[in-house]
Amino acid sequence: MSSENNVFNAMLQEFAGAARLLGLDEGLWKILTHPKRQIIVSCPVVMDNGKIEVFTGYRVQYNITLGPAKGGIRFHPDVSLDEVKALAAWMTWKCAVLDIPLGGAMGGVTCNPKELSDNEKERLARAYIRAFAREFGVHRDTPAPDVYTTPQIMAWMLDEYETMMGESRPCTITGKPLALGGSPGRADAAARGGVYAVREAVRALGLDMRSGRYAIQGFGNAGQYAATLHQQILGGTLLAVSDSTGGIHHPDGLDPAAVVRHKQETGRVSDFPGAKPVSNEQVLELNVDVLYPCALENVITEDNAARIKAKIVCELASGPTTPAADQILYDRGVYVIPDLLANAGGITVSYFEQVQNTYNYYWSLAAIHAELDRRTSEAYHAVRQMAQRTRVHNRLAAHMVAVSRVAEACKLRGWT
Repeated sequence: MSSENNVFNAMLQEFAGAARLLGLDEGLWKILTHPKRQIIVSCPVVMDNGKIEVFTGYRVQYNITLGPAKGGIRFHPDVSLDEVKALAAWMTWKCAVLDIPLGGAMGGVTCNPKELSDNEKERLARAYIRAFAREFGVHRDTPAPDVYTTPQIMAWMLDEYETMMGESRPCTITGKPLALGGSPGRADAAARGGVYAVREAVRALGLDMRSGRYAIQGFGNAGQYAATLHQQILGGTLLAVSDSTGGIHHPDGLDPAAVVRHKQETGRVSDFPGAKPVSNEQVLELNVDVLYPCALENVITEDNAARIKAKIVCELASGPTTPAADQILYDRGVYVIPDLLANAGGITVSYFEQVQNTYNYYWSLAAIHAELDRRTSEAYHAVRQMAQRTRVHNRLAAHMVAVSRVAEACKLRGWT
């Protein structure tokens, strides 16, 4: 079995666990495990050397029961139809658990963006839009940035789309620069939503984070924002952080803002003045109140789950915990806030951007934070209540909330 197939099968396994507990009938089961639409295109691009390269592009609109499709576009060498299909399904469940009136989609191009010049990236972005323009629109499918696609790339995509349509349609592309209708609050949205969810968990579990400690594994965009936002919103002491080059630890705590500056200036967290070196694996196993896995998938496994000492694990990465580890953590009383909920702040603020663009009125940053807080808190409590009622771990509960909402909409539409 290929690794790509494993990605989609992993999604199907998570879905099946929720569907069985919900008593989903056979017809709905079939509907919700098959994408609505899968499209593969060729994107010819004139390279800087004058030669033409043809890249393969994908768009999968998995389910549009709750509303128009929404999902990112990634530029990556490993992009495949099965990967995009799985990501589109997870986007469906993520929108549903946050009660966002959108369906799930995902797209991508198989390429190595590190080997492309800026001019070549622009031509590729425009070629992708030309290939998919008829699929996009605020009432059809609204793309957003994902891995290796930036606000600048989304700006090129928007320009190509509007040129083809002959009119201004900023609501069709989200994740844009602010000057082109992007939303304030987008940059830190994934981390902020995760910290809001942690705050609700701290309250529900009766913890006091003012003297608590937290650690961050993975110090990219989400990890850096989590470092500062956790302290601002919850208080507590940052004990350790790590990135792909290694990690740092200090028993008396690290200054989050100073560590972020060091990372931005040097490109790494190691060699931070006064800190002791620590490995990525050791960061996961530190005695902290909250652990934020923010990097890669499958870092908490059945091999190390018994050594996780954190009271709360907030998954800002996608898929950092394996199914076997999930059960071990649940049995040990480790409280996991699953990625389906924890890192949904990004898609939530992308939705806010789409709404603001649509009626040409823009919210204040304070209003965006307040609305993100409200939606995240409501989603957290819906998942917690489902977990308590059915006595399952939070990941399964989150899928049950999401699948039940999509299934109900399918029934009301008369699809079964």
